[in-house]
Amino acid sequence: MNEQSSEQDALRHALVSSDFEPLILVDASDREVGFMSKARCHEGRGVLHRAFSLFIFNPEGQLLMQQRSAAKRLWPGYWSNSCCSHPRRGESLQLAAHRRLWQELGMRCALTPLFKFRYQAQFDATGAENELCSVYIGCSDGPVRANVHEIADWCWIDPSELQAELQRGARSFTPWFRIEWMQIWTQLRSALPRAQHASGAWVSR
Repeated sequence: MNEQSSEQDALRHALVSSDFEPLILVDASDREVGFMSKARCHEGRGVLHRAFSLFIFNPEGQLLMQQRSAAKRLWPGYWSNSCCSHPRRGESLQLAAHRRLWQELGMRCALTPLFKFRYQAQFDATGAENELCSVYIGCSDGPVRANVHEIADWCWIDPSELQAELQRGARSFTPWFRIEWMQIWTQLRSALPRAQHASGAWVSR
């Protein structure tokens, strides 16, 4: 194994998150009001905190999707957008988004903000998401190096096929992804050729 391959393998197996890391608590206007551990932020109905979601497309227009690790406390094994996480105490959203993109997927690319929204989603009686989430879009044709602690599987998928998957209910998707995709799909739809239809398949690795 050469030095580069050894480094990539180490990154794939690195622990990149902890239940004890402090997240940024915010009010409805996204003003910081304090800090709390990730574990406590997600207990019960959740405590409102700052978060981000990334949508990475390749030059062919396919979206990178990930299946969440079975070890996740919330929505394990569900399919979701390319990457999502939280800025840490003293960390900007942009810095956090680029950090997590590298840690989780081994990718670097420019990220453009799309929109921000607030949501609360209950997973079970003891855990939930309660986030003010900023959504970013990027484009990359680089290889994917998925972190094994965060990601069970991944794929590239055509937007129209993804929309068909959502409508068929063939797979389980995270609630925040469904909300985000509704807005992104509305924007994408006008740019897709009329002849394009949902007849593709999930693109294998």
